[in-house]
Parts: sequence; structure tokens; C-alpha cells
Amino acid sequence: MRFQHVRLAAVGWDHAPRVVSSLELEERLAPLYRRLALSAGRLELMSGVRERRFYPPGERPSAIAARAGAHALARSGVGRERIGLLLHTSVCRDLLEPASAAFVHRALELRPECAFLDVSNACLGFANGLLIAAQQIEHGELEAALVVAGEDGGPLVEATLARLLAETANPRRALKLAFASLTIGAGGAAAVVCRDELAPGTPRLLGGVMRSASQHSGLCQGDHEPGLAGPLMETEAEALMNAGIELARETFPRFLTELGWSSASIDRIATHQVGTAQRRLLFEALELDPARDYPTLAEHGNVGSVSLPLSVALALESGFVGPDQQVALLGIGSGLGCAMLGLRT
Repeated sequence: MRFQHVRLAAVGWDHAPRVVSSLELEERLAPLYRRLALSAGRLELMSGVRERRFYPPGERPSAIAARAGAHALARSGVGRERIGLLLHTSVCRDLLEPASAAFVHRALELRPECAFLDVSNACLGFANGLLIAAQQIEHGELEAALVVAGEDGGPLVEATLARLLAETANPRRALKLAFASLTIGAGGAAAVVCRDELAPGTPRLLGGVMRSASQHSGLCQGDHEPGLAGPLMETEAEALMNAGIELARETFPRFLTELGWSSASIDRIATHQVGTAQRRLLFEALELDPARDYPTLAEHGNVGSVSLPLSVALALESGFVGPDQQVALLGIGSGLGCAMLGLRT
């Protein structure tokens, strides 16, 4: 996919108020750690996640997404009357029906002519939403679109802690399968995507590629279970990581060819960050300098679909991404899927 007329007018975010350290989670897991003769500190050591953020109980994903959306709209200078499509792209949803996008649409008071829908694809949802919106803008079907996500990993972490503390049959195996769940955080992100003339001078969305490896769809699975206050997720973390790195290795040359880039021409990188080992292996596989990447993992954890756009937003806000730079957005999501997008600031 190549775009000639699409701009990333603004990226917004919403920070969850409660900071929870990895040590705090391990303190709650102390009975399990004693049974397995494990020492505190291994969660941060193995994942790179020092802390993550959570919302108060009962916070709806749509409310998180709506706040991020309002932030992006305010920063964009694009009037709400111009928004013709709203995409809610989180793993988390308010309800099975209606679409969470309906509640975001209502909260932001978008016009009736603005269509809304949910786009769900694990951690790749936001990247997919950007490409869907950009295609319609490029073809002249829309002037502007708003892509939002609101993730709250709190219920997942709470349910995981409860299950681990109650496990008696094979606690070591249970901890291995639940390890990735303990790195999950919360937050919101949003992006206003529009035609050139609505936001001249803002980053240009140049295009992107997607690639699938659905033979690995069983490596990470999550769902609600009866009797628990939140969902549970089981992850074959090492196998998932290796399969994801291989998928990224296959996707990256196609991405460079699509945009006419070389590895050396990439000035900055934003990734969906899940762990320090995954990050190191990804940059080794793609032969990219990790110094070009903007890490957010240590302070935010894995925030699902929000991780990639949050990293982009904070990289822009901090000045890490400056004018006239080529920025690669690299995403891998369970399923497995890979999406890579290019920006020119």
C-alpha cells in the first residue's frame, strides 16, 4: 500500500493514573514464589517491565479511547465535522454488542454522517486501523478519520494473580504460561488521519505492508472464564517470540521495497514492545540499530494495541522524532500478524 495524500495530523493519548511496579505484583505472588523457590525481581529482569499503569475498576475501554480521541482532535486542528470514519481498535471492548466505537462516537459528539466500527486484531488493531483509514482517504472516500484504542490490562492481571495463587497441580507450568500476562498495562491512544490539505506540514503516512502466519494462532489465546473477575491469557512466550521474529524478518524486505527505502534510510523506529528479549532479537534480525528506537516498555509495559501509537506519540512529543525524518512503525501481533508502516515527518 502506497499513499500520496495522507497525513498523520496528530496523535493523542491517555495515561492510566495508577502506577503498579513489577515488584508489587511479585509481593502479591510471594506464596507462589516461595513454593517455587523464586526470588523477587525476576519479572522485571526477564521482561524489562519495571512498572505499568492501571485504571480504576469499572473504567470502560470506550471512555479511555474517547479521552485519547479528544486529545488527538484538539492537537490536530481538524474539525470534528470533517471526521467521516471512527475506528475503535482495542483488544478490550465494553460489551459484546454494540461496538465500543458507538460509545466513543457518542462521547465525542461526532456527526451522524461519521461511520463507526470496531477493528479487532490483538496488538495490531491500531496499525490495521491506520491502514484502513488511509486507504479510504487516499481513494477520496474520506477527508479525515479518527483511529482510537483504549486498553485496560488491570482485570487480566488481577485474574492472573488469582489463578496463579490458587494453582496446585502444576504451578511452575502455570507461571510460565501466565508470564506474558503479568507484563500487561493500560492506556489510550488515538490518531487523526486526513487529506494533505487539512493538515499541511504534519507527518505524511507513506504506506505499509501486512503479512500473516496464522499457523501460529494457538500460541497466545485469551478469553473470559466463568467465576473470574477478568479474562485469562495463556502464552507460549518463547515460541511466540521466535515465530514473531521470523514473521518480521519475512515482512521487512517487502516493507523496504514497497516504500523504496533501505535499512540505512530509516532515521527513527517505533515498535509494539512486549519485552527486552523480543526487542533485542527483532533489531538483530532486521539489522537495525536499537538506538533509533523509542522504548516505552519499562514505564508502560505491554499496552496491547496502544503500545505502538503511544510510542509514536511520545517520540514525537519528546523531540526524539524530529523534522524531515523517515520513521518505521513495526508491529507484530498474536495470531500471528505483522504490520509495518512508514512515516515522513
